[in-house]
Amino acid sequence: MAAISFLECTKCGNLVSASEPQTVCPNDGGSLYVRYNFQPYIGKLKPEELSGRNGSMWRYREVLPDVTPVTLGEGQTPMVQSRQNPNVYIKDEGQNPTGSFKARGLSAAVTMCKFYGVKKIAIPSAGNAASALAAYAAAAGIEAHIFMPKDVPEANRVECTVYGAKLTLVDGLISDCAKIVNERKKDEGWFDISSLKEPFRVEGKKTMGYELSEQLGWKLPDAIFYPTGGGVGLIGMWKAFAEMETLGWIGKERPKMIAVQAAGCAPIPRAWDAHQPISEFWQNAHTVAAGLRVPKAYADYIILDILKSSGGTAIAVSDDEIVDAVFELASNEGVFAAPEGAASLVGYRKLIASGFLKPSDRVVLFNTGSGLKYIDVIANQLERGARTPAPNQSRT
Repeated sequence: MAAISFLECTKCGNLVSASEPQTVCPNDGGSLYVRYNFQPYIGKLKPEELSGRNGSMWRYREVLPDVTPVTLGEGQTPMVQSRQNPNVYIKDEGQNPTGSFKARGLSAAVTMCKFYGVKKIAIPSAGNAASALAAYAAAAGIEAHIFMPKDVPEANRVECTVYGAKLTLVDGLISDCAKIVNERKKDEGWFDISSLKEPFRVEGKKTMGYELSEQLGWKLPDAIFYPTGGGVGLIGMWKAFAEMETLGWIGKERPKMIAVQAAGCAPIPRAWDAHQPISEFWQNAHTVAAGLRVPKAYADYIILDILKSSGGTAIAVSDDEIVDAVFELASNEGVFAAPEGAASLVGYRKLIASGFLKPSDRVVLFNTGSGLKYIDVIANQLERGARTPAPNQSRT
């Protein structure tokens, strides 16, 4: 595994020691990146040497912290080629432990909390990060304090309770949950593990970048569609691509990074369209996709910079379109996607229609969670008469 050299602020470039647990840059509150000494691996570790390793994200040990991992088998999720368009791939993160991509980030973050001797962790969550933290904290023997909006999908509430976390349901949004954590963490002795307010969730999420590259034969796609709430995964993959270039595994090519949000909570597309470097808080946020109901991402400045650097874009899609896409992915592809993942398909269709992308472009759509995590939400849509696609005809 890689030795951590230091932590680096994404705003001012300040270097911070990794010898003790850190949250954000003490100078300006910028998110911190983990920087490693890759010198022992440059020109020596070849991508093909990864084949045959264990099937979790920790198989990429040379680019992850040199500690004993707290793992439940996260990572190595399927890359499903679309039956509708052979140039479209669905990265199904719903097959991770606890049913979502959050398992990757929380595995890495809880691993480091255990390494540092942290006893209590607190998190504000829109749902899936909470259940992932509850699971990994249970595996690590660390006390988890979770704050979620009271209207999150039922599965998230049940999971947190079953895993033994201390759960508080809040009448509000994830931003209201974050305020509670921020106000109480000092007195309660909690380590705040909020998105981009500690450096290691990015490290877990970046393995999606390594993984999709390996699954596509170390040739990056033309575009990646990423359902964006806090944006940790998008940021992590961009970091991964830079690391892979340093290791000599890829060249300077990069995919267009596409941030997909819901029309009822779309701070990133609004900022993108206005050519702003940061987003403004989205008032009265609402969407059927609970994970996209993030009024303002802490590291929005990084997200927007990545979109610009990659030649990508940000797009908002409606809840009606999202619900239709849930049914379509299930009936046409056999993938029961979370609403957030279904939003990727809608975004892809819109950018094909606009000419931003061509049908011949090779793209990856991220399904960030299992539809089973939203079974009460989807059942409610069925009861309300949501349109379902006609049964598939047999294909030859």
